[in-house]
Amino acid sequence: MNESEAILACRQWVEEVVVGLNLCPFAAQPMSQGRVRFHATRVDQLEAIYQSFLQELDQINRLDEAEVETVLFIIPRGLERFSDYLELLTLAEDAIAEAGLEGLFQLASFHPDYRFEGTTADDPANYTNRSPYPMIHVIREVPLSRALESYPNPEQIPQRNVQLLRDMGIERVLAQLAHCFVGEED
Repeated sequence: MNESEAILACRQWVEEVVVGLNLCPFAAQPMSQGRVRFHATRVDQLEAIYQSFLQELDQINRLDEAEVETVLFIIPRGLERFSDYLELLTLAEDAIAEAGLEGLFQLASFHPDYRFEGTTADDPANYTNRSPYPMIHVIREVPLSRALESYPNPEQIPQRNVQLLRDMGIERVLAQLAHCFVGEED
């Protein structure tokens, strides 16, 4: 697996799962307009991954919203364990605060082994945040706020997503995720 394969798998996941199942009703527009940046880091050690994240954060901060609205920072290697990933996520959240970027950016987290507190490992609900590879989603708050204002009952999105995936069942959810990897057949 290389960085381009990781990007392809994650792009497919966003298109087929996130947009296709409408898990995030705000993802379709920036995807169709080419304003979602997919970046896969080449490094595999926590400190180096963190430095790579900081560079990507600096880049999105310098770019105009019309050019890049959101970034999916993909970590193909090095953070396979969810606990290691959570360590990076904490560092990334601290970096947003320390850089004075709170209110401009927020983070969402995705990992192949994502697990919500109080769920079993095989609960389909976990797949609302299970992606092909570990990722940190850097979201600009202004366009998100605009989208939330025009969407009825956005606070119900997480519950709707959990119910949808549970209704689909674990076999179908797993098949959909597996399809996102390069070389997978229908």
